[in-house]
Formats: sequence, structure tokens, C-alpha cells
Amino acid sequence: MAKHRGRFPDILLAGTLFFSALARADPTPVQLDVDATDAPHQLLHTRLHIPAAPGPLTLYYPKWMPGEHLPGGPVNDVTGLEFSARGKPLSWQRDPVDMFAFHLEVPPGAAAVDVSFDFLLAAGGGVYSAGGSSTSRLLDLNWNQVLLYPRNAAPLEIPFRATLKLPAGWKFGTALPLAGSSPDHLRFATVPLETLIDSPVIGGEFLYTVALTPGEKTPHFIHVAADNATDLAGIPPDVDHYPHLIRLVHEENALFGAHHYREYHFLLTASDHVAHFGLEHHESSDDRVAASYLTDADTRTADAELLPHEMFHSWNGKYRRPAGLATPDYQQPMQAELLWVYEGLTSYYGKVLATRSGLQDAGAFRETLALNAALLDHRNGRQWRSLADTTVAAQLLYPPPGPGSSRRGSVDFYSEGDLIWLEADALIRQQTHGAKSLDDFCKSFYGGEDSAPRVVPYHYDDVVRALNDLAPSDWQGFFQKRVYEVTKRAPLGGIENCGWRLAWTNAVPPLLKIREGLRKNTSLDYSLGFSLGTGDGNIGDVEPGSPADRAGIIQGMKLVAVNGRAWSATLLRAAVAAAATNRAPVTLLTVNDDYYQTFAVDYHGGEKYPVLERDSLKPDLLADIIKPLASQPEPATNAPATK
Repeated sequence: MAKHRGRFPDILLAGTLFFSALARADPTPVQLDVDATDAPHQLLHTRLHIPAAPGPLTLYYPKWMPGEHLPGGPVNDVTGLEFSARGKPLSWQRDPVDMFAFHLEVPPGAAAVDVSFDFLLAAGGGVYSAGGSSTSRLLDLNWNQVLLYPRNAAPLEIPFRATLKLPAGWKFGTALPLAGSSPDHLRFATVPLETLIDSPVIGGEFLYTVALTPGEKTPHFIHVAADNATDLAGIPPDVDHYPHLIRLVHEENALFGAHHYREYHFLLTASDHVAHFGLEHHESSDDRVAASYLTDADTRTADAELLPHEMFHSWNGKYRRPAGLATPDYQQPMQAELLWVYEGLTSYYGKVLATRSGLQDAGAFRETLALNAALLDHRNGRQWRSLADTTVAAQLLYPPPGPGSSRRGSVDFYSEGDLIWLEADALIRQQTHGAKSLDDFCKSFYGGEDSAPRVVPYHYDDVVRALNDLAPSDWQGFFQKRVYEVTKRAPLGGIENCGWRLAWTNAVPPLLKIREGLRKNTSLDYSLGFSLGTGDGNIGDVEPGSPADRAGIIQGMKLVAVNGRAWSATLLRAAVAAAATNRAPVTLLTVNDDYYQTFAVDYHGGEKYPVLERDSLKPDLLADIIKPLASQPEPATNAPATK
């Protein structure tokens, strides 16, 4: 697809201080009271008092949330909606086209509308803030779940004064400033709607807070919530158990040279009963992982890039944001063409920073690149659609739309972004004979001076211009070929220019073995042409043109037997290995829709897994890329929890 030649309009957020509404006389704030005492029963109760003049009024439930990249506001989980004014109920009607809008009439003499509704935390049928957000012991609260707002000339600046009542004995973590509190009842400072929605809260019976940078000018915290005390015991609440996270904070700030938050909070939920994801915010990140994250080193290795990725977004995505994603309210559709910068660059640096900070080692960094490169190089979808098309259509690809991901493609701008930005990094280092790198682009484009949160939109041309200022080259042509045109092969130039090459081994690499154990699957994608569930034998996406595809195997079949014996992962891998030494096919018995079929898979290439292999004729730039930037101060020993 040809590069988008136009420019999004510079909307009113450009360069505006995030807290600008606090700096002048505010109108009467919207009062928002959330009662979360029924969160263990997966229910929130919300009450709003919204100033309004007599006459027609339309209130909106937030639809397009920053960072979610789709119209995923969970309006379908709102129940029991009622409006009133001066104590009398008001009739209302949902807009027949925009189902996130509610129309009503404010009666004469009324100065405000009262709204009440419940939010169904149990639904959890979507992604991000529409996903599962509570258990009997904890709550992940995103404020967009529990509010309506009027649209005026500057909706994001509407002042909100929020309170939150938690179950008795629960603790909490948030970047949202407090105005005061009593046990279990929190009163927050009056802030603009944008700040409120950008400041989630986690609460729980089992929750601790650790100050990561005590004594430093800018505070950083981690708040950890779990379903039981046993999980929390895996990483006790003192800074001695967070050395890599402390290093991460210093690496992120050394990379950019400045930050755009007053303080930063990692909100980490470790539970098997909430949706698992990471969502970025200016001054915090909503990070949700499996319960085993706190007790199992393999789980932490598999999720090593989550916290670096989400913190990187404080600069790339929150402070500097593509103009098409910097909308003036939460109802305007977002234009996501530059997600290959927003998410792709962040994905690359999530891996780099995880390695620089010690959250993963160099071997895991290289293995991740190899696994991504192999996956993308075998994506059949790249035969017909450009990477840019996956960004423009991102809202259709969150969450993954089911079978056919190889033919369809997915949100490939994450993992393909790794390869593109690695290649850009290598090119800058080569062009400048090692004097500059992509780190310098990050510092100039996202750094600047320390400031409170604000949004500074950018366009494609701004990215190209900044790269040309750093290392003159045909950057427009570089991205045109890799992002905007259909390419039949994955962009492997970065790996190769860094002194490595994609190669193959017949031994399962350590990181893949970890992933298989956690995901409970067996990967034969590059030999037979599919992965399958280790426990149930269900065959996943079948690679087009692979031996399994040519034999007639399709996604959704269940494997029953291999070469006449009841299947197991060990037996299947042994059969693939044995077929490399003879001409007999691998015989697979499957069942699908109550029908049994036997397939003879003609494959004799042995087991095949991607790895990176060193090219000794070129310098090892990967080793340079993952070198730490920051000098690391000694952590304060036994720093106490602060809440």
C-alpha cells in the first residue's frame, strides 16, 4: 500500500500540558463515586453528578481508549442505567447509530443530572479494559468502565472529582493524586477527565507497594496484587528483590534523557483469573500476568519485556503520539497507520531494555528475534497485504480473529516492528561508524526537558526528518519498502547487518521450551507445519504449503495417533526425527466433527526450530545494542513498603 501522503490535522492537544485544566479556575466538577465493595462479586456501583443546563443533553460512554487501538469501550457491561434531576427520574434513549451515546432532556430549574448504573466485571468478553478485571481478592479498575461524560469544546479537560470505596481491609495502588482518604474510602484530587481515565487503580486484599527509587528526585513505585499471600511471597516487598526493575527505571531514563511524569507506578496484577495484558499510561502501566509470575522464573522470562514495553510507552505513545491517535475525545475514531512506530518501536525497545536491565539474558533476546523472524518469514498473509494495512485495520485484528492467522496476518506491526527498527538501528550505527544509534533518535524525538504529562502529536514526516537529522539516508524509501509495500519475505536485514543470520536447529531452543510449557503446546510449525495443544491434541493454524497442509490436515482437527500409536508430544517429535532417516511418511490419525481420518505426511527434513547463528565476517552489533546505558546506583537495602 502506498504511504499515506496526507497529514492528520494538528488537533488541540498538540503541546498542551496534560494538567492544564488544573492551572486555571475550573468549572464545577463532575462528581464520580464508585462503590467497589461488591467487586468480589464482580460488580461495581457508580454514581455521577454531572452539571448541566436545562434542555437537550447527550452523555457519552467512552468508546475509543488510548492505547487500546479499537472501539472497545465495554458499554455492553453497563446495567441498571438510570438518570434523574432534582430527585425525579428522567427518560432516556440510546442513540440508534452511536450506541455509546444517551439522549435525555434536562428539566427547567435543574442544574445537574444524576446518573447511576452498575458495571459487570464478570463479563470480561473483550480485550484490555473490556477484559476480566476482578476476583474475590482483587480489582483492576479502569475509570472508563464507570463513567459518562458530556462533550463540549474540550471534553478531555472536563474536571472530575472521584471517590472510590474498596472492600474492608483492601489496599490500593495508583498514580492518581489523593485529596484525602479514610480506611477503604479514597477521595482523589479534582483532575481533568483525561488524567482520570489515564490513571487506573488496582486494589486487593493481598497487595504491597515498594518504593523503587527512594531518595531520588522522581519517585517510582511498584504495586503488586495477587489472589493469595503465597503468590506474593515469591517476591517479598522490599527493593532487594527488584534489582532488575530498578535498573529498568534507570535504563529508560538514560535512554530518553528526560521524562514526562511526576512519578511512575507499575500496577502489577498476578492472577490466573483476570485478562492478561499490558496497557500503557503516562504515569503508570496496567500490567496483568499469570499468578506464577511471582514464583516461577520461567514465567518471568517469558514475560520479560512486558514492564519495559509498557514503561517505554510513557514516552512513545503517551507523550509523543501519532496525530491520528491523539483524538480530542473518546468517541472519535482513531487512525492507526503509524502503529508501526507507536507499537513497533516500543516492541523493539521492550526487548532491548529487558536485556539491558537484566530481566532477560542475551540468549533470550536473540531467541526472541529468531522466533519472530521465522514466524513472519512464513506468514502467508504477507503475500497480499502490506504491514501498513495491518496497522490501518488494527481494530479488526484485536483480538486475533481466530483460525487463518497465517493467511490473514495479525497485529504483525509489533514483531515485524522489531525487525524493521533493528535494521534502522544497525543502519544508523553503520552510517555514523558507531558514533550514533537509534538510542539517539529516541533521546531527540521523545526526550527534551522533564515535564508533567502532556501529548505532543507527530506525523510520518516528523519521524523521517528526525532520522535524517541524525543519520542522512533515504529513510522514506527505507520505510516505503518495508512498511507500505507488499513484501514476500520478512525484513531480515537488521539481523544480518548485526552479524547474525536466521538458521535452524533440530533441538528445541530454551525460550521456545519455556513458552511451550506455559502455553501447553507443541511447536512443529517449521517441520510438519502446525502447532498443537499438548493436553488435548487440538491442531492450531496449519501453515499454507507445509507438508501437513499438502496432506490435507486443517486447523481444528484433533490428533489421536502417530504411526499407529496413541500420540504424545515426545512420540510425535520422535516420529518427525525418525522420518529424516527413511522414506516412510509420518502417519497421523485425526478426528474432526466425529469423523476419523488418517493422513500420510511426506516430510523427511527432521525437527526444525529457528535460532540465530553468528556470522563471524561481520561485527556483532547485537552485543553493542544490548549494552546498558545507565550507571546503576546501589539499591537502598530493606526500603519499607509505603502503603
